[in-house]
Amino acid sequence: MFRKEKVIRIALGSSIPVAVLVVWQIAVELGLLNPMLFPGPISIFGDFYDMILSGELVHHLGVSVVRAMSGFLIGAVAGLVIGISVGLFRRAEHTLDPTIQMLRTVPLLAVTPLFILWFGFGELSKILLISMGAFFPVYVNSFLGVRNVDAKLFDVARVLEFSRYQQIVKVILPGAMPNILLGIRLSLSVSWLCLVVAELMGADEGVGYLIQDARAYLRTGVVFVGIFIFAIVGKLTDSLVRILEARLLKWQDSYRG
Repeated sequence: MFRKEKVIRIALGSSIPVAVLVVWQIAVELGLLNPMLFPGPISIFGDFYDMILSGELVHHLGVSVVRAMSGFLIGAVAGLVIGISVGLFRRAEHTLDPTIQMLRTVPLLAVTPLFILWFGFGELSKILLISMGAFFPVYVNSFLGVRNVDAKLFDVARVLEFSRYQQIVKVILPGAMPNILLGIRLSLSVSWLCLVVAELMGADEGVGYLIQDARAYLRTGVVFVGIFIFAIVGKLTDSLVRILEARLLKWQDSYRG
């Protein structure tokens, strides 16, 4: 029964993308779309297969994944630690939160030229840009998660004479976990977005560079391959977090539709 429900869920989730691809291919076959600008899915799959065989796609994807995950880990860990600290201590909130909220409203595209001026076109500027984008979703949701923990639980923790460490591990983290995991999901998506910005502006490796290079040589199929790769990898990372949510939040008795 569980396997049947899983198959139905996968079928429903993939129905819209499959329908779009079918309609897209039919439109190309009927001449409704210019194949130079909108190559059909079959042609794009052919480009994808050729790039897999040549090793080109694997190489560029590996570079992009390392960049995205490095920046994500730095930003997410910093956001988690600072978010929990600001949520726990009112003085930390009054000192840090106004500045962080001000920086959060600055568009990443506005600071990208500064990152390039300060750190050049190397890996450091790209990873720091991704880290900055990944920081804010985790910070905001960690802060809100701590503040949404029931105050009565803290009263119980004081009665039981929990240390600060025990309060964090046994009260704060479990109570804030739904918000923290939401922040991680949002942070992952922002990390991929920042990766694209970083690689399009100046890189000689990565999927973003692959898209930029293909655009320059009118290899539209390769551009679509890059876009699909970002979409697929982004969905896979989001699914991994959702699996983590299902395991860590078993205790939640929330409405599931």
